[in-house]
Amino acid sequence: MQVLFSVIRQKQNAAPKIQTYTLDKVDPSETILSCLNRIKWELDGGLAFRKNCRNAICGSCAMRINGRSALACKENVGNELAHPPNGLDASKTPTITIAPMGNMPVIKDLVVDMASFWQNLEAVDPYVSTGARAIPEREFLQTPEERTQLDQTGNCILCGACYSECNAREVNPEFVGPHALAKAQRMMVDSRDVTIEARVEKYNQGVQGVWGCTRCYMCNAVCPMDVAPMDQIGHIKQEILHRKSPAASRSVRHRKVMVDLVKQGGWIDERKFALMVVGNYFRDLRGLLGLAPLGLRMLAKGKFPLCFEPSEGSREVRSLIESVQQLPGSVPRAKVETYEQADTIN
Repeated sequence: MQVLFSVIRQKQNAAPKIQTYTLDKVDPSETILSCLNRIKWELDGGLAFRKNCRNAICGSCAMRINGRSALACKENVGNELAHPPNGLDASKTPTITIAPMGNMPVIKDLVVDMASFWQNLEAVDPYVSTGARAIPEREFLQTPEERTQLDQTGNCILCGACYSECNAREVNPEFVGPHALAKAQRMMVDSRDVTIEARVEKYNQGVQGVWGCTRCYMCNAVCPMDVAPMDQIGHIKQEILHRKSPAASRSVRHRKVMVDLVKQGGWIDERKFALMVVGNYFRDLRGLLGLAPLGLRMLAKGKFPLCFEPSEGSREVRSLIESVQQLPGSVPRAKVETYEQADTIN
């Protein structure tokens, strides 16, 4: 089979260009990395890309293949050609597009500078604290059940695929990235670590931590090891919500107010939502004043509801939410009541 490889080539601080290479006698089972090796060895020795283990363990060969970040040693030609647009026109030579990863500057061709990737990983302190050691020279001990908690996040090979596709990182350079927060979740559930309170404070910082995630699920979609970084970010958020009252920050308040309003009426009472979240239950004067221009425009255009009608089945909705809150890992009902009482008193 003949396959055309369209490779995005680029030198540092220069505009990218497309260069095509045609390979003959390509077996559908050949990996993309094997084809890149053939291009380098047979057609163009100057093509630059990273590789190492060839077994989807080291993460070195991550790149964008047909528009998504993946490991070149894991993806094969047959699978790539099974999807459109290759399957639409049999008269054309099937084409596979290869490009460098995103959210990182290009050094040369498919090699990117991963400095920000490693710096953001370092920012979440991805190490077990030593404060829990009774005797510093001895190893930490865990039960099999405790170790099982680390299985999924421990599979991360730091390939950068999730970071490359992260929409939050693309628009917000302060966001540490899904790879870092997946590692952060690993630290939070590690029985050997004793700094969870400090970690909660660190990961709760504005749009730099978990609240900077846009929940686009691209990290989950491209992760070659099924670490599901988006899910791990959700676990950290849940831990923060366990420990923080609505007055702690607007991000925490946003989540808690949304759930409370849906419990009350089956959907969100938009009249209350902004006043509670932005106005902090009428305690934030600056926030309330900031809402005034938008509120007046909405009133003038008849877009502000003057009354609120609970949705049909609101009692069932409330019952479902309360049932979920009783599940393991959810906010205990006692804590919810404590937060509600605190707001009433304040």
